[in-house]
Amino acid sequence: MPFNLSSLFKKNSRQEDEEIILVSGLPRSGTSMMMRMLEAGGKPVVTDNIRTADESNLKGYYEFERVKKLREGDTQWLKDARGKAVKVVSAHLEYLPADYRYRVIFMRRHMPEILASQRKMLKSRDEPDDQVSDEKLAELFQKHLVQVENWLSLQPNFEVIYVSYNDVLENPEVNIQRINEFLGGKMDTEKMLGVIEKNLYRNRLPAVEKPA
Repeated sequence: MPFNLSSLFKKNSRQEDEEIILVSGLPRSGTSMMMRMLEAGGKPVVTDNIRTADESNLKGYYEFERVKKLREGDTQWLKDARGKAVKVVSAHLEYLPADYRYRVIFMRRHMPEILASQRKMLKSRDEPDDQVSDEKLAELFQKHLVQVENWLSLQPNFEVIYVSYNDVLENPEVNIQRINEFLGGKMDTEKMLGVIEKNLYRNRLPAVEKPA
């Protein structure tokens, strides 16, 4: 039987439509910015707009409340998320069912900036921000990240790319190209680039150690 190139392209297209794109990472690691980039680049996003923009996230959170119920077995919505992007922070990844294929953009950010951003957000909401020291919280976060990344490496239905929030701001074109290739090469990279606003990088800390 002769090789049919067009059928290969159709097969790849169907596979992309079946995969669920997950934007993940710790809270305050740049997941909302990445969701905006994907939306601008032409990828449909799953969000309910219940959590609206505020001074801690001026462009919106891009969250979907039912993600928080994955632990309870609320997974029916996933069938309609195929071919779309949804934000699922790292703590919820392990509750995703194994009968779907996922393509994960996992955001990393300098830990001191995550902690500073988290405390600033809590303060803006008049919530206590001194229950755990930065040192202890950093230790807990790092341990969690090691566990999650090890878990992801063992999942046959997950493909993962790790993206540094800090490096996206410093080298946007290179990172956008990586993301575009990871997602099949069909994104509008110019519109993705237009989303990146360095003036929103408000928790930059000097002399921080780059993520491994």
